[in-house]
Amino acid sequence: MEQRLTDADRMTLKTGAFGAVFLVSNADPGVLAVIRESIAASGALADASGAIKEALTTGPLPLLPRDSQLEIESVVLPALRQAVLILRDKSPQDVDAYRAVVLDAADRVARAHGGVTSTEAAAIDQVRSALAEPA
Repeated sequence: MEQRLTDADRMTLKTGAFGAVFLVSNADPGVLAVIRESIAASGALADASGAIKEALTTGPLPLLPRDSQLEIESVVLPALRQAVLILRDKSPQDVDAYRAVVLDAADRVARAHGGVTSTEAAAIDQVRSALAEPA
C-alpha cells in the first residue's frame, strides 16, 4: 500500500535529485557549461512522472552547499540513500523511476558541454552507488 510522502520526504527526494545534478556539474565547473547543464538537467527532471514528479516540482528548492565538492557530497549522497529508503517504504513502485530520473539527469548534465570528463564520470559513479539498494 502506497503511503503519502511528507514535505520532509519530498525535500529529501529533491535534495538528492537536484544535488546529484549539482554534484556532477560542480565536478567540472565552467560558466558556459552551467547554462547548458541547467537546461539538460531540467529536461531530465521534467520527464519524471507520478509521485516522483510531484516530489520534484512542488514546494521549495533544496539549499545545497556550494563551498567544496566534499561538502556537496556530504549532503547529497546521504540524501540519495535516504530517498531510496523513503520510496522503498512508502512508494516502492517508484524506486526504479527515481533512480532512472536522477541518473538520466546526471548523465545529461555531464554530456551537455563537450562530453563526460573523468571527474564527472566519478561523480556519476558516486550518485549511482548512493542510489544502489541498501544491504
